[in-house]
Amino acid sequence: MSFEPSKYPTLALASTVEELRLRPKSILPLLCNELREYLLASVSYSSGHLASGLGVVELTVALHYVYNTPFDSLVWDVGHQAYPHKILTGRRDNIGTIRQKNGLHPFPWREESEFDVLSVGHSSTSISAGLGMAVAASKEARGRKTVCLIGDGAITAGMAFEAMNHAGSVKVDILVVLNDNEMSISENVGALNHRLATILSGEAYTCIRENSKKVFNAVSPIKELFKRTEEHLKGMLVPGTLFEELGFNYIGPIDGHDIGALVLTLRNMQSLKGPQFLHVITKKGKGYYPAEHDPITWHSVPKFDPNRGLLPENTGGLLSYSEVFGQWLSETASVDNKMIAITPAMREGSGMVKFSREYPDQYFDVAIAEQHAVTFAAGLAIGGYNPVVAIYSTFLQRAYDQVIHDIAIQKLSVLFAIDRGGVVGGDGPTHQGVFDLAFLRCIPNIVIMTPSDENECRQMLYTGYHYKGGPSVVRYPRGYGTGARLESLASLPLGRGIVKRRGVKIAILNFGALLSQAIVVAEDLNTTLVDMRFVKPLDNELILEIAEEHQIMVTLEEGVIKGGAGSGINELLMAKRRQILVLNIGLPDEFIPQGDQEQIRIDYELDSAGIQRKITDWLGQDIDIV
Repeated sequence: MSFEPSKYPTLALASTVEELRLRPKSILPLLCNELREYLLASVSYSSGHLASGLGVVELTVALHYVYNTPFDSLVWDVGHQAYPHKILTGRRDNIGTIRQKNGLHPFPWREESEFDVLSVGHSSTSISAGLGMAVAASKEARGRKTVCLIGDGAITAGMAFEAMNHAGSVKVDILVVLNDNEMSISENVGALNHRLATILSGEAYTCIRENSKKVFNAVSPIKELFKRTEEHLKGMLVPGTLFEELGFNYIGPIDGHDIGALVLTLRNMQSLKGPQFLHVITKKGKGYYPAEHDPITWHSVPKFDPNRGLLPENTGGLLSYSEVFGQWLSETASVDNKMIAITPAMREGSGMVKFSREYPDQYFDVAIAEQHAVTFAAGLAIGGYNPVVAIYSTFLQRAYDQVIHDIAIQKLSVLFAIDRGGVVGGDGPTHQGVFDLAFLRCIPNIVIMTPSDENECRQMLYTGYHYKGGPSVVRYPRGYGTGARLESLASLPLGRGIVKRRGVKIAILNFGALLSQAIVVAEDLNTTLVDMRFVKPLDNELILEIAEEHQIMVTLEEGVIKGGAGSGINELLMAKRRQILVLNIGLPDEFIPQGDQEQIRIDYELDSAGIQRKITDWLGQDIDIV
């Protein structure tokens, strides 16, 4: 998709932020409208994150219009909403390549643009990083400003509050902008709050506020009375008491779609000293009816027809692994009221919508707080309940300490349903779930299972849920299953693999959903094929038996090779002094880029042709072994 200046004539006048700042304030509403239209057209053409970006068009324009970016640092949190930012900062003509192989990164990315001062993908990091930048700017003393943009979901995480607590004591110049798109407080947006925000950010109020503090500073009782009166009046008018207590000067809330009010308030706040907090109310999906009324469904979208306003449906008839998990949850809850399911704000992605409605008393969304989710599960287990933590592989990394200290050491029976294990696709390096097997298998007292299809996934969830010797993990991929027949639930023998095919000389030991690819290779090369199922405990007896009967072992997993499942087999063979050639196939020691899932697998030779090529190339002169 190419940018057409005739279709977006006002946006064409702002190909850079320098050009944007030369334009009169009067044209900004029209520019915002065209930017929103172009964003909708580009995302519908290429796929990507939509609703979040539509909601911050005016805010993005105002921030770049007022602040001297990139000299001034604009720090984004998460980055789903950064598409308008990319369009305004020299990447307009390439926005159609976003999330695609060799295209624009789906989030702010330092290697892509000087305007992206922090590479992001996970949430709640902006204020911590921004505070570091603000401290550096104060030491530099060149007048560089720091602005952190964070959403109402991301600010619930502990890391954001840790950063704000620190900022309040450091007292450097920093502006935190809260993008609040919760409709429950939309009634706070109106003329009164616009006027109040203007007053509170203006020179007159600031002068009175600061001078009054100086005057009353020497007279302690009067100073305290002034402080309490100010806080009381401000607390009555605006919901900023919490942020004031953390040391921030709270301004707002203001309408995040009123470009004039935004520019005026931001300009007023530029001269304020110390930590500042601007509360902005926006509507996710603004300007596109389907996204406004269902922003969750329209958060991340495939290609679609914007005129029809309908997303394409899965017509293959296959269940996704997330749907399999959701169905298992409901099935289990129907016979066990002690089952509690926990998600850190990923209800839809984890397939828990239906369950959350059917069993609301057994469902907890703890917001974007992965560490809390895990230790909360520990408390439930101690209290006699059976917690299930549904979490993406890439987000579990944030709660690693809690998995070890609060779960594994205490041998608490908590089931971790790890979604998006392996290659995830367009969201790029921050979201590829490739490290979980490596960082989990070294933890004592933990059981790790890798299903090869949706039926095995169900059986493993059942097995882990009923395992009482400590925590258990079921790690499954993003996407649809194989169409396997779903069998009655029963516990699997702990740590036992299954020989799927008998061959000669070479044995492929597969962990997880690459089994369908491995079957093709096994047939072509006439190899033995084992569905290992368990990463921990390993089926030591079967592995040693295979080692006796074969000349070569090939381990296969969709995760990093270093420290992964294959490493466990290497360790066992060395410990038992078995001399056999071993080839570990998985992902290399690098961050996996964005792109289509299948294309990434092809690029990293994890498709059937690539696996077979890796084996034959590795054998080299010994090809006659096959």
